[in-house]
Amino acid sequence: MKHYIALLKNEPLLRRISSIQLIAYFGAWFSNVAIFTLLLKLGASPLVVATVAALHFLPGVLQAPFSGALIDKIAPKRLMLALLLVEIVTTLPLVLVDDAAQLWLLFVLVFVRMGASSFYFTLEMALLPRFLKASALKHANEIHSIIWSVSYTVGMALSGIAVYYLGVKTAFLADAALFAVAFALLLPAVFPPHKTRDTDRYLALLSQSVGYLKRNPLTLHLIFLHAFVGFTAFDGLVPLAAEAYYLPAIAAPLAIGLTHAFRALGLVGGPLLLGRWISIKRLPLLLLLQAAAIFLWAALLPHFYLSLAASILVGLSTTVIWSFTYTLLQRNTDEAYYGRVIAYNDMIFLLTVSAVSFLIGVLVEWGMGLQSVMALLGVAFIVSALYFGWIARRFALEEPGV
Repeated sequence: MKHYIALLKNEPLLRRISSIQLIAYFGAWFSNVAIFTLLLKLGASPLVVATVAALHFLPGVLQAPFSGALIDKIAPKRLMLALLLVEIVTTLPLVLVDDAAQLWLLFVLVFVRMGASSFYFTLEMALLPRFLKASALKHANEIHSIIWSVSYTVGMALSGIAVYYLGVKTAFLADAALFAVAFALLLPAVFPPHKTRDTDRYLALLSQSVGYLKRNPLTLHLIFLHAFVGFTAFDGLVPLAAEAYYLPAIAAPLAIGLTHAFRALGLVGGPLLLGRWISIKRLPLLLLLQAAAIFLWAALLPHFYLSLAASILVGLSTTVIWSFTYTLLQRNTDEAYYGRVIAYNDMIFLLTVSAVSFLIGVLVEWGMGLQSVMALLGVAFIVSALYFGWIARRFALEEPGV
């Protein structure tokens, strides 16, 4: 923990960006619980619930080929401010959705808003290696994952209570207000000089990135490896579990909020407990432990309180795998291609999350049990452990943070 605090003290821009992260992410979970609670109240089918979950990630897939070139071409602060404005504008109209006939509006708003959110995230992750030393980059990624997890934990827990007692509209308004605070904090931020690529044509930037990936197959394999974290896309599965197993004992919004909050306790604890332990040699073991934890959660899914404990174990590995594989990618990318490579990485990752979210709905519609669906997600991490073993044998990997 001390090295995280020291890094934030010594890097004022990282400190400000991290503060904005905490506020924006915290508000996002208010909307998340409210959206899925609203869908259940409107009688949405499992496929509709899964489709909305997929819509949270699909925009990042579609825009990645274009956003990466923009990130390498335009100063980051202007883009970040514009994206926060888009998130405010698309959050407020969610209060108008109160009937199944208006679900089309919810689909549109979620799609545009999550497009801005994923663009902002890609921009931020491409910015970090531009002003941080290699030894600090791994810690910065871990700080990001801890902030995401803390806001996820507190945000999900409080939003479940807020939605239950105050309603979904209050949650949407609170989310928009927090985005406005984040915008105000970003205005006075001082960014490092941006090495503009105005001399390069936009289409040339796109074609250059394709050639770069062909010349650097390790970078491409690390992109695919990171995408396996997308198999922890439980956003669509948790509401279905709440409806199938928990309603007699607890209200749906409380069940959704508590389940995500308990999993996020593990997400917070993972980097603190395992951040210094994780290494290239130990990554396959961690991937297998992730698979085992998901299998345990699947077995205990019908039992609410036992499933909460199992979800913590799932969270312990998730953020460590996420931050470690992201750092591996950043360390194996040339600075001139940060924006485009990170954008492609996020595209593949979000495509995986979107596909997994949609697949959950399809499999449930076809009659597969929720426990079997969750166990299937665990199998993916056995595959990822074998895949990384192959990568480590074929390529020379430099230990992140060294």
